[in-house]
Amino acid sequence: MKNTLVKYLFLSTILFGAVSCSSDDDSSSNAIDQIVIEESTVIENYANLVYKNYQDSYNSAKTMQTAINTFVANPTEGNFEAVKKAWKDAREPYGQTEAFRFASGPIDDTDGPEGLLNAWPLDENYVDYVKGDDTAGIINDDTTYPTISKTVLEGLNEAGGEKNISIGYHAIEFLLWGQDNSNASDKEAGKRPYTDFVDGGTASNQDRRRDYLVACAELLLDHLQLLLDEWKTDGPYRKTFLALDENTALKNMLTGISTLAKSELAGERVFVAYDNQDQEDEHSCFSDNTHRDLRLNLAGVANVYRGEYSSVNGNSLEDLITKKDPTLGAEITAQLVAAETAVSATATPFDFAISDATERPKVLAAVNALRTLGDKFVEGGKALGITVSSDLPE
Repeated sequence: MKNTLVKYLFLSTILFGAVSCSSDDDSSSNAIDQIVIEESTVIENYANLVYKNYQDSYNSAKTMQTAINTFVANPTEGNFEAVKKAWKDAREPYGQTEAFRFASGPIDDTDGPEGLLNAWPLDENYVDYVKGDDTAGIINDDTTYPTISKTVLEGLNEAGGEKNISIGYHAIEFLLWGQDNSNASDKEAGKRPYTDFVDGGTASNQDRRRDYLVACAELLLDHLQLLLDEWKTDGPYRKTFLALDENTALKNMLTGISTLAKSELAGERVFVAYDNQDQEDEHSCFSDNTHRDLRLNLAGVANVYRGEYSSVNGNSLEDLITKKDPTLGAEITAQLVAAETAVSATATPFDFAISDATERPKVLAAVNALRTLGDKFVEGGKALGITVSSDLPE
């Protein structure tokens, strides 16, 4: 409740100053200056927030793995639907962790697991059969890939091309939903039948498909564990992060959310699909869960800026910037709310939002709101004496 208390005192002080400004004793009007917000507490709260978010991501992925193992052992339609629900549930915390990218952290470093967790878009025929080609993919090529294993699949990820995604959330998504070949106006996701995993069912190599699903779930946990190990109390990156010059740490935090908001989310994840009007460019195109991805990514931005996530609540970037420049702080907070409103107003599913003439203007409004938000974060950095970039790294 620390952050909530600080903000309450902050606003109370402003209100008291406004009421008392006509008094002969105007010392109260400067009481706001007595509120101390240490940069170190903002930085430490961020580290706590990151760890908690990754912890929730791991736990929900573990729940999904349990559902997958249950389905593989007993591949019924009911168990299949339970796995798909577990996948969507697992996306809820992970989608918010995207706010930790572009911040010079372990998710994106030279040996970081980002490309093994959430890489997209995925070329479907790299993994499994597609419409018009029943023998496509790793699953159906037992000559080249006689064994489906974690080692084999991880080694194949992005081999020969960045769309050759073999593992991660979206590989699991494709295995569960299959291609989405419906019209956007139908508002339907992919319709892979559960019998694709049943011996003698609707597609060949059912056993390899089951093995693939199990291996992907195990790899997902392996790679999430890497991030937990880096950010835990005595984790190597957490120690490095907390030892950084305070301005450098704050710069990393602001760069992460400004880049995600303006360049990655507004640009790569929304505008590209909007401009092309192509569902293949959307983030979770097989399950039609992209609308949640977008909202969760922005929620992650808000979490970092406000210093709040789940049980974590402490001093924040919002506190620092508002203390330094109350007018700018109010502008950034208002723009964050405007972006949340604009993104929430986009239609679901996302492929319908980018193709329907009535709904497309709302998508563009969300793009513009996110771009402005990214620019505002850059202004916030400047107010703190920090140079922040909202451009994607080359």
